[in-house]
Amino acid sequence: MINYLLVAAGSAVGGMARYACSGLGVRLLGETFPWGTLFVNVSGSLLIGLLAAGIPEDGKWLFVPDARALLMVGVCGGFTTFSSFSMETLNLMRNGAWTAAFGYI
Repeated sequence: MINYLLVAAGSAVGGMARYACSGLGVRLLGETFPWGTLFVNVSGSLLIGLLAAGIPEDGKWLFVPDARALLMVGVCGGFTTFSSFSMETLNLMRNGAWTAAFGYI
C-alpha cells in the first residue's frame, strides 16, 4: 500500500512541475512549437535513465527500494507526458507544419 501512496504523491509533484515547465516554455518561446513539452519529455526521460542506473530493482545501490516508486514511477511518470506529445504532433500535422512535426518526433 505504501508504494501506491508514494506513486500518488510523486505523480502530484511531477504533474505540477510539468505544468510549470510547459507554461514557462510558452511564455518564453511562444505557442508555435511545443517547446515546453519537448523539454519536459527529454529531461524527464534522461532523469528516469539516471535514476534507473542509481536505483536497481533490489534497491541495493544509492536509494531504498521505495524511492523507485516515488521518483521513477511517480515524479518522472507525472512529469513526462507522451500523451501531450502525441496530441501536439497531430496538431502540428493538422496545421500543415509537417517539417516541425517530424522534427519534434
